[in-house]
Amino acid sequence: MAAPLVSIVILNWNGQKFLQQFLPSVLATTYNNKEVVVVDNASTDDSVKYLQQHWPTVRIIQNKGNYGFAQGYNEGLKQIQADYYVLLNSDVEVTPNWLEAMVALLEKDRSIAVCQPKIKQYENRELFEYAGAAGGWLDYLGYPFARGRIFDVCEKDEGQYDTAEPIFWASGAAMFVKANVYHALGGLDEYFFAHQEEIDFCWRVQLAGYQVYACPQSVVYHVGGGTLPKGNARKVFLNFRNNLVMMAKNLPRWEAIWKISYRFWLDYVSAFKSLLSGQKTYYRSVMKAHGEFLKWLFVTREKGLFRPKKKGKLHGYMHKSVVWSYFVKGKKTFTEIVDKKR
Repeated sequence: MAAPLVSIVILNWNGQKFLQQFLPSVLATTYNNKEVVVVDNASTDDSVKYLQQHWPTVRIIQNKGNYGFAQGYNEGLKQIQADYYVLLNSDVEVTPNWLEAMVALLEKDRSIAVCQPKIKQYENRELFEYAGAAGGWLDYLGYPFARGRIFDVCEKDEGQYDTAEPIFWASGAAMFVKANVYHALGGLDEYFFAHQEEIDFCWRVQLAGYQVYACPQSVVYHVGGGTLPKGNARKVFLNFRNNLVMMAKNLPRWEAIWKISYRFWLDYVSAFKSLLSGQKTYYRSVMKAHGEFLKWLFVTREKGLFRPKKKGKLHGYMHKSVVWSYFVKGKKTFTEIVDKKR
């Protein structure tokens, strides 16, 4: 029986330096039945020319504009036939055998549709990386965190998260997904443009009856923040807006109403504190996000991809507040916050 075909798909936008640095590690992947595809979001640097000249075995799909993360991948993946996709950031260094464990995991258990490798920092390889760490979780107010990363605190990897287990969301930096499930659920929600679209997707995956898993036997190293700087106003806006949209889409109606109302208040407190400390850009971005969310809710809502009618069990969902645990109770690690009594 032939090994499943895996398409490693790198979305690129003006990332020639990352392609030069990290593409060799991707092409050195030991898994045989694979193809490497670069989906280019209308880059204005020499990315495409560089690929054509130096990596003729890499397939190039050229989008007509900068469609962002969600639409960029959706457009590219429409043109790729495979058993599995890996959505891989251009600033990720992979290890030679990173694919085998993820293929084996999904082939063994057909209920698993998505998984992610252990994601560690490229610059400091002992630490987990912000974007996903050892697998994403969500608290009851919609705040994402991860095994090995709570807010901005990244833990040292000491083997504490080396078990493959269900999680809530897999990082878009290195997301391994069944191709047929990706298309059946409509892919990533293009309204999001970028940020938290993978959490929304994994939420829909679980509601459709599938599982999302962490596969720590696979390891990659991520630079992080490669396209947008961390304090970037656009990044703050997209994170706050998309998080509210995601909750409105996927929570039961009355639960969404009270949780989003509470989140508005929490967001405003955060924004006002930033304003008092002189961070006017952060304050404006949060207020703009709230305005755009309300516009989406009452004007453009029908354009979104909504949860499936089937309701599956959610894993990696914490029925308490990560904000309270971290800032009030002083618990700084995932293991301290998520106890076995959950």
